[in-house]
Formats: sequence, C-alpha cells, structure tokens
Amino acid sequence: LLDAAFGAGRHDKVSYRYRDGVAPIPELRLVARERHRPGGYGVVGTLRFWPVIIGAGQYPALLLGPLAVSADWRKRGIGGALIRQGLDMAAWARHRIVLLVGDRDYYGRFGFFPASRHGIVMPGENPDRVLARALSFGAFGGVGGPVMPWRSVRGACGLGRAIAA
Repeated sequence: LLDAAFGAGRHDKVSYRYRDGVAPIPELRLVARERHRPGGYGVVGTLRFWPVIIGAGQYPALLLGPLAVSADWRKRGIGGALIRQGLDMAAWARHRIVLLVGDRDYYGRFGFFPASRHGIVMPGENPDRVLARALSFGAFGGVGGPVMPWRSVRGACGLGRAIAA
C-alpha cells in the first residue's frame, strides 16, 4: 500500500531518516480494512506515529506518517478518519505534540500549522511542509529547535531506554 501511494523511492525522503532503526509506537498504529473482500480483509488505509525529539531540551514529540489510502478508496473520508482517530488516541496517551511533513491545505483542517511558528525545523526538509499540532494546552511552551531522530537502545536487562541520536 505504501509503495503504491508514495512510489518505490519513498525511503529516500528526509522524513524516513527519522524512522530508521526506530519502531512506530505500537498503540498508535492504525489500519483501515475492507470487510467484504474475497479471501478475507483487505487493507485500504494505514497510519503510524513515530517518536522524535525536538531541540536541545530533547522534548519528546510524535512524527505522524506515513498516511496512505488505497487509490480505490480515496475521497471517502478514510484518511481523515485515520488522522482524527490517531490524534485522539495520541492525546489520550498523553502525547503533547505531533509533527508531520505534508500539505498544509490538507492537514490544516486537522489543526496543523507551520512548525516554524515555534522555531521547530526539520533539517533537510522544506520548512513550508513541516507542520505541527498541539495535543494539550501549552504544549509548545519553551519548545523549539531542530527535530532529531529518537533511538531506542536495549539495556542489559532487556528494558528499553530512549536517547536522541
């Protein structure tokens, strides 16, 4: 689905560097499925969220994407439903900021605005396409700087700890 939506070169995009070696947040992986497909369910849409860090203060945030909907199922509200559900779930899980790289005209209706308003930049990415949204009141207080990848490191006991790359 992702290759069909974004092409085989999707891994060359800057935003994929923030996902390399990092697992998406398990409780924020969403899939829209078709019910009546011969042989079972077919995937018609998907959305994931990835952990990232903002600035020298290493403020945790989420990177939304990729969002993909099968060509046969576009213009039916599936992408919007995935985004709204994902943002609600992220807010309930007490995440505070969501970032994405995308079209302001599309994502603006979900409350996203240019991240540069708060001094947030994604090195190597077009600043007009780096968008942000708060999930809680005051989320952007003191937050700013470059977006950095999150790296998960396993401890000797198998417990994870997170550090910025």
